[in-house]
Amino acid sequence: MIEQGIFWILTLFLVGGSLGMITSRHSVFASANFMLAMIALSGIFALLNQSFLFLAQILVAVGAVITLALLVIVSVNIHQRYTPDEPNMRRWLAGVSLLVLPFFVLLINTAGKMPISFKDVPAEFGTVRGVGATLFSDWVLPFELVSILLLVAMLAAIIISRRGGDHDA
Repeated sequence: MIEQGIFWILTLFLVGGSLGMITSRHSVFASANFMLAMIALSGIFALLNQSFLFLAQILVAVGAVITLALLVIVSVNIHQRYTPDEPNMRRWLAGVSLLVLPFFVLLINTAGKMPISFKDVPAEFGTVRGVGATLFSDWVLPFELVSILLLVAMLAAIIISRRGGDHDA
C-alpha cells in the first residue's frame, strides 16, 4: 500500500517535471524540470527493484546529461531578448491538450482494468551482469552509434553557437 502511494507521488513529480520542461520559457528552468522528471523516473526504477537501472538513471541522465545541458546553456549565453516571441503558446497548449484528452481518458480507463501485480522476471534481469551482457553482445553497434551521434551533436551545437557572434551586445 505504501509503495503504491510512493508510486503516485513519483508519478506526479514525473508529470509535473515534464510539463514544466515543456512550458518553461527559460532553458535553465527547463533543464531543472527535466532533472526533476529524471529523478522521479529513477525513483520508479527503485520501486521496481531495478537497482542497476536506478543507478544508471541517476548517474547518466541526471549526473551527465543534465550537467552537460546546463554547461552548454550557460556557455552559449543566449539572452531572453534573442529568443523568438511566442504570442499564441497558451492557445497551442490548450489545443494540444484538447486533442490529447480523449487518449488520456482511454489510457485511464485501460489502466483501471489492468491487474496491479507484475509478472515474475528472470533472476538476471536488470542486474549489472545481465544488462552488460545484453548491451555489449546484442546492442554494441547501436550503443556506439548513439554515443558518436551525441558527441557530434554537442560539438556542432558549440561550433554553431560560436559562429553566431557575440550575444552580449
